[in-house]
Amino acid sequence: MTAASGAAITVSGCGKTFADGTRALTPLDLKVRAGETLVLLGPSGCGKTTLLRLIAGLETPDAGGRILFDGVDVTALPIEKRNVGMVFQSYALFPNMSVVDNVAYGLRVRGVGPAERRAQAAGVLEMMRIGQLSERRIDQLSGGQRQRVALARALAVRPRAILLDEPLTALDAALREHLRGEIDALLRRLAITAVYVTHDQAEALALGDRIVVMRNGAIAQVGTPREVYFQPADDFVADFVGITNRLDGAVKGGRFATEAGIVPVAGPDRPVARLLFRPEAARLCPPPEAGLVFEVRQVEFQGARQRVILAGTGGVRIVAEAPADMLLAPGAAVGLILDPARIALV
Repeated sequence: MTAASGAAITVSGCGKTFADGTRALTPLDLKVRAGETLVLLGPSGCGKTTLLRLIAGLETPDAGGRILFDGVDVTALPIEKRNVGMVFQSYALFPNMSVVDNVAYGLRVRGVGPAERRAQAAGVLEMMRIGQLSERRIDQLSGGQRQRVALARALAVRPRAILLDEPLTALDAALREHLRGEIDALLRRLAITAVYVTHDQAEALALGDRIVVMRNGAIAQVGTPREVYFQPADDFVADFVGITNRLDGAVKGGRFATEAGIVPVAGPDRPVARLLFRPEAARLCPPPEAGLVFEVRQVEFQGARQRVILAGTGGVRIVAEAPADMLLAPGAAVGLILDPARIALV
């Protein structure tokens, strides 16, 4: 099975206001490169699914908004005319049809003859490694198998883009991680343009060539997973994509001074500054070896690593990581050394 060449998608000035006056999206611009996997990430109600449905043709943007595929305006075209595949959170499979007939449904809508559509559907099922399930009913399948059938149905029409709306949410954690890897490998092998909606930060970081972080119907940041994680645009992005520690203080003479101690930094003097860092940017050590000193409040054993909750004066709470074999007792003092390449001053 080969997909059509991935389409470059342009969202231009697209907002969405529903009939009751609810504004789901403020007018925004976005470009999806041909063949890339773009992840829309954000909390519930941020507008990510609405944006996906605009791209699909399931919703119409407010006046002035346009959707273009490879420069061609498709704003007025319904989903079946845009040559896109869609995978919904609920899978939306037909319980009265067999697996193969579910996969062939989009081809039937497009007028493909019975023999050809069954052959194409069978080919996609083999690619998804579920060919042996072709004659089963949907209610005879596990959650992971249903997810594969939904993905196969979306791919059977050889779309120029595939749109996925939180397709792994209903699965347990272990299966979700396994299928996430399968989806990633499949999309890259087919070189198909994909727009993937999720509220799961780990899923977004693992799948996305770029991530669009959304908040309150607007785009907060667009960047590669590394850019979004290590260079968050604001406090919202920093908090939503992983854990971020904050220390308030001042910068003078190349040193950031806070109530917990001193951190060497680069940059001009600033009477008011905030230091941001991720848990993995901090190394625990004996207090005399470090410029920052905190009290251990809680230790969470996580197998290969430990998560350590530290407390400082003024109600400061720091989350750090430590090797599993480091002995740490609540109430003990511990030093903190920060990697200068992985801290940010704001």
